[in-house]
Amino acid sequence: MPTLPKTPSFRLDGKRALVTGATSGIGLGCAVALAEAGADVWLTARNAARVDETVAHFEERGWKAAALPFDIGDIERMSAAVEAAGPFDILVNSAGLARHGPAAETAASDFDAVLDVNLKGAYFLVQAVAKGLIAAGRTGSLMTISSQMGHVGGIDRAVYCASKHAVEGFTKSMAIEFGPHGIRVNTVGPTFIRTPLTEKTFDNPERVRWIEDKIKLGRVGEVEDIMGAVVFLASDASAMITGTALLVDGGWTAG
Repeated sequence: MPTLPKTPSFRLDGKRALVTGATSGIGLGCAVALAEAGADVWLTARNAARVDETVAHFEERGWKAAALPFDIGDIERMSAAVEAAGPFDILVNSAGLARHGPAAETAASDFDAVLDVNLKGAYFLVQAVAKGLIAAGRTGSLMTISSQMGHVGGIDRAVYCASKHAVEGFTKSMAIEFGPHGIRVNTVGPTFIRTPLTEKTFDNPERVRWIEDKIKLGRVGEVEDIMGAVVFLASDASAMITGTALLVDGGWTAG
């Protein structure tokens, strides 16, 4: 009788996870998913009061959670916080910024603001967590919530697309460099997900028609659609996956 293979575990018991943008939307969903899978989750966002409130809700559910508030745009403070509280086995960077508008009307201040968070902040956060793991001799799974817009273009989204295409680029390079240390680096690429930050887009009937025409499954995404993908990439079930993007886009980029 052949020896049967064993399915790798999706559980995250004993793992330490850091989730940014963790008080709402996709970030909150990711933090919940990791906590449900058994991870000890550190929640971070700029608003310390909201972080504390969210941690309290987690603890009421019996989940292991702690507050680590910082602004991802403050590289020095962010790096110091990660070094002091780490090392983290799992990173989900869900902090992001969008200032949409026609490319011909892009202001330099808006360009800088978006790139500072979506690219520069993301880059140095992944770097900080990876450095902590390397120093501790530990492996890990590091994720950035990117976007389907890191693979295609979009109306009024030139700056946002630029930032997310760049994230996909550094993810591949970091995966190559950190691979020998057993550190995996990937992105998750959602389509349009219904969150408080996307309300303005969904209030525009013309834009909604464009979105629904592009999504082959015929519906917009929900936060719950991202949660399983993040647990998968965080767990041993994805042990051979690095340097790639897990697109949760309902088929948007398929054609």
